[in-house]
Amino acid sequence: MQKPKVVITNKPCRETLAYLEPYCDVIANDEIQTWSRHKIIEKLQNATAMMAFMPDAVDEAFLESCPSLKMISCALKGYDNFDLQACNKRNVVITFVSDLLTIPTAELAVGLTIALARNFRAGDYHVRKGGHKGWRAHLYGQGLRNSVVGILGFGAVGRATALRLSGFGCKILYFDSSPDSSNDEQCATASSTTLDHLLELSDFILICLPLNEETRGMIDSGRIRQMKSGAFLVNVSRGSVVDEKAVADALEEGRLAGYAADVFALEDLALSNRPTDIDSRLLLPDASTVFTPHLGSAVTSVRKDIELQAAKHIVQFLQGEVPSGVIL
Repeated sequence: MQKPKVVITNKPCRETLAYLEPYCDVIANDEIQTWSRHKIIEKLQNATAMMAFMPDAVDEAFLESCPSLKMISCALKGYDNFDLQACNKRNVVITFVSDLLTIPTAELAVGLTIALARNFRAGDYHVRKGGHKGWRAHLYGQGLRNSVVGILGFGAVGRATALRLSGFGCKILYFDSSPDSSNDEQCATASSTTLDHLLELSDFILICLPLNEETRGMIDSGRIRQMKSGAFLVNVSRGSVVDEKAVADALEEGRLAGYAADVFALEDLALSNRPTDIDSRLLLPDASTVFTPHLGSAVTSVRKDIELQAAKHIVQFLQGEVPSGVIL
């Protein structure tokens, strides 16, 4: 009996391939570069299932081009690039990994905050260009101790970030339009407040929000003007929550002291009018910015666990079970 065909759109771990191969014929991308949409559709002809990653996007037209596709297993948490209604309409089962990305993303949020405020990028450049001859009175930054840190969004990532910040001696505020007080340990590290109050008081503002109609473009020029002068802004959620042009303007004008991000608006593939590049002013050598290329879950053991959970969902589906991470 012929095994079902499964396509993996981005380069997987060896353990993922070894787990899947007894159950299906695996067609996997073996390069670091992502496949084009056209190539993915081409590979998906006669395929039963697909393992998808952050660079992928699925809409009605995509599904229409892949008539044999019955299941999409996403090796990620957020589903803003996947049209759930279109999947439901075509009876395509879709699954996500819900809880493996939280801690590494929270760790990165803290790391970006410290790197930005303590001038890591400028200091690293100073050493590499041969300028370091010993301690000098320069590159002074701002510490977390005795500061106010505001967290926008108090879901899993926001809570985990607050918990990790609790040992730094800072006051932690949070705003969430749908607060959940189910975890007393993490709630005890932070105080709930209004959005306006958080923006006005915080020395550091960390964005931990999902992307939806309510949050898209939430941090715009108006919200930035509400912020405490000289605040630092850090984004580990989705790029389109922030108006990157407004951030660049605020940095030029000195209203913001710095901006750090692991996510960018150009990545939000479901948005037809998204920018195609990052505002060039944010990338200038002397810009007060620190960027990482979507490394929130880029921890070797975590990536293996994410892929293996996504692979488990595929095997469950192929064996006629309801996958444990099913959304539709």
